[in-house]
Amino acid sequence: MVEAALVEVVAEALCGLSAVLFTFIATFSRSPKAEAAAQNLIFVLLIAAAIVLWVLPSVGGSLWGSSYLPRPLALFCVILALSARMNIKGENVSFGANPHSIGRMKEEE
Repeated sequence: MVEAALVEVVAEALCGLSAVLFTFIATFSRSPKAEAAAQNLIFVLLIAAAIVLWVLPSVGGSLWGSSYLPRPLALFCVILALSARMNIKGENVSFGANPHSIGRMKEEE
């Protein structure tokens, strides 16, 4: 039988590492190879996190004191994993002004 505390730590570590990598995806996007590798790693980590979170209540574990929370978070991890595979190739999806375009406009004036 797997120790519930160990499963809890693995779940938190996988989610945390995925969040850190997702945060720095813009840094990885400077190189197409690094971006693809980061996207694949994030995908694998999030799917692994989803599996661990789904199993967590079955082994008697809880996440932040809740035995209900892990399964909805597992589904959220799957959604994030699918979004991590999307590659927008530097396209402007916000269509709003950013600090760089504002600075360029001021320089042109």
